[in-house]
Amino acid sequence: MQSFTANNTDHFYHAVSGKDSPVIFWGHGWGQDHKAFLPLASSLHSLGAHTLLDFPGFGASARPRESWNTQDYADAIAAHLKQANTGPVIWIGHSFGGRVGIQLASRHPELVQALVLIAGAGLKRKRSPLKSLFFKGRIASYKALKKLVPFGLSQDWLQSRFGSRDYKNAGPMRDIFLKTIAEDLSPQAAQIKAPTLLIYGENDQETPPEFGRHYKDLIPNSALHILTGLDHYSVLGSGRHQVANLLQAFIKDLDDHKQDLHSSLR
Repeated sequence: MQSFTANNTDHFYHAVSGKDSPVIFWGHGWGQDHKAFLPLASSLHSLGAHTLLDFPGFGASARPRESWNTQDYADAIAAHLKQANTGPVIWIGHSFGGRVGIQLASRHPELVQALVLIAGAGLKRKRSPLKSLFFKGRIASYKALKKLVPFGLSQDWLQSRFGSRDYKNAGPMRDIFLKTIAEDLSPQAAQIKAPTLLIYGENDQETPPEFGRHYKDLIPNSALHILTGLDHYSVLGSGRHQVANLLQAFIKDLDDHKQDLHSSLR
């Protein structure tokens, strides 16, 4: 593992390099680290210089001192890219890493050559009226019971009763988790100019295919692929060979377009 410091925060990463360019950054999902992407990136090592991140708060990287949101994560990456003078990079993000990529591409477009969202998060779920009523009831019950904590109601019981699996497992990252899931990145997605590849699993319950369709509508220069039979995690497991083929074709198209552009300027 190597590291860089950006915005007063250490970022550890694993490097896989086949050639000097393009520079490809890989941002993992919530609760994971660089190892989630290692088999996929290793299979594509000859395509460029790969940086597989451990976001601050995950893997080898300690959590930020402040309570970051995804904008802060993206700004820290931007600060490093400017300092390292990498030129525009290809950002590949899974779930939470997709959130960071959307922020990076919208806030710092000069730093992003292209964007890949694999099971990209950052949108609000569409729920039926019955489900919406159910969740509103749970929220009302949680708020009512939370008022009883000073009088002896167990905070641990309350969290175990109402918290999601990710919330329960977030530990010292819970404040950052709550900020993350409260975000709706639709406005940021609509600002993205970089070519964007969207990959979703047909059976994904965490970031369903409707997210991909919505991002396809929001991001002008984007292409969507929904992979049959795959879910939020198998898209990087049993489905990684399909994802690798899509990434290889996408990166080759970027390179071909770049060469055509150079030829036309001669």
